Amino acid sequence: MKRSVKVILVIVGIVLLAGAYFGYQIYQSVMGSEPLAGKQENIPAPVIPTPPLTKGIADWTNWRGANFEGKSAFTGISTDWTKGLKKLWQVNYLCQDKSTASWSSPVVQGNRMIVPGRDEKNDLIFCINAETGELIWKGSYEAESASSHGPGARATPFIDEDRVYTFGRSGDLVCWNLEDGKLLWRKNVKDAGGAEPTWGFSTTPLIFDDKVIVQGGGSALVIAYHKLTGDLVWKSMEGDAGYAAAITMNIENEMKLLIYHGTGLSCLDPSDGKTFWTAPWATEYFVNATTPIVSNNVIFHSSGYGMGCEALKVTKSGYSVLWKNNLMEAQHTDPILIDGYIYGYSGESSRNNGQFKCIELASGKEMWSTGEIGQGTITYVDGHLICLDIKGNLFLVKPEPSGFMKVGEIKAAIRDVKNPAWTVPVVANGKLYLRYLQQLVCYSLNYS
Repeated sequence: MKRSVKVILVIVGIVLLAGAYFGYQIYQSVMGSEPLAGKQENIPAPVIPTPPLTKGIADWTNWRGANFEGKSAFTGISTDWTKGLKKLWQVNYLCQDKSTASWSSPVVQGNRMIVPGRDEKNDLIFCINAETGELIWKGSYEAESASSHGPGARATPFIDEDRVYTFGRSGDLVCWNLEDGKLLWRKNVKDAGGAEPTWGFSTTPLIFDDKVIVQGGGSALVIAYHKLTGDLVWKSMEGDAGYAAAITMNIENEMKLLIYHGTGLSCLDPSDGKTFWTAPWATEYFVNATTPIVSNNVIFHSSGYGMGCEALKVTKSGYSVLWKNNLMEAQHTDPILIDGYIYGYSGESSRNNGQFKCIELASGKEMWSTGEIGQGTITYVDGHLICLDIKGNLFLVKPEPSGFMKVGEIKAAIRDVKNPAWTVPVVANGKLYLRYLQQLVCYSLNYS
């Protein structure tokens, strides 16, 4: 065989191997489970006796906190990060075994923190002492789950008085006793006609009046159960489930339900599921994953995949488009509205090279944009934005429409980050909670 032919065959072989490798990596990034990295611990025994329920001055009991705005009520944070933040505690057992990725963010009421996890066969629910990091109780149930981006939960729990509601990626909606972890009832949305979306059920449960509401997809796009019994109250619409939380909006002095599903944004009557209107918004993969922002009678929403963002002026009977552009493409990172301006990340959520932007809500005008803090998620507290990039680095930003103002930063606030750190930072009662797969880290935000 001629030398030139051998060289060509070797080159072809290398190209094929490289293509197979990168193809596998792409497949894993889309359909596989992110492997755990860093320290993994066995689940400890719960503390005895079980501490009584308490409440804090600035609890975070549901997705994005009070009014679903991504804002903490706490004041008095330290803005001098030159020496970092004081780490109070850390646990490393939320995900057990190797391919059990779970992304849900925690919720906090007083001394109770609830955060989902996963082992090879079971959805796990942990109740951790928010102040000390000690395990108060653990709940579990067996759930067969697909592996795309891990078998663990995406949806954030919802604490409602003495109960907490969780929603697993396989469609299990479960009500637990907040004090001791007793499983009170469990339903699966597939039994009501739901159909699991590609990357699993992800919508945070919404408690409204006597109902708990989730997206089921299929012939039960939106489902309401009685929050005390789990009985089906109503189901509404058909189609592809989205990945965004249901929220409420006061429209003409009546509370309405906003559902950001796979093909658009719909306004429903929360009492019976009646649909008032739907604004079409279908991405390439039916992924609408960010929470709509409500400001009086205006709704802002955004998606990735080239869709961009849009502002709607709404009534009970319909809507009109105020503006639409591609200045912000929030794939699954939620922007925050502050004093008439929207602050948030734009771009592909798996790459740490996005743009952090400020956009005027009234006009859609871009005030500024920076690539200085990568790609990530944000939370607002005490006049500042806490931004966590997908590598686990933390930034403190002063939201000003006049220009980007970075106040401080902490490198590797979460360590051993090998895949994107997608879970949003949570602030409750002066503490910052950062979750990455099996890790959960608690920092103090108070002045020393």
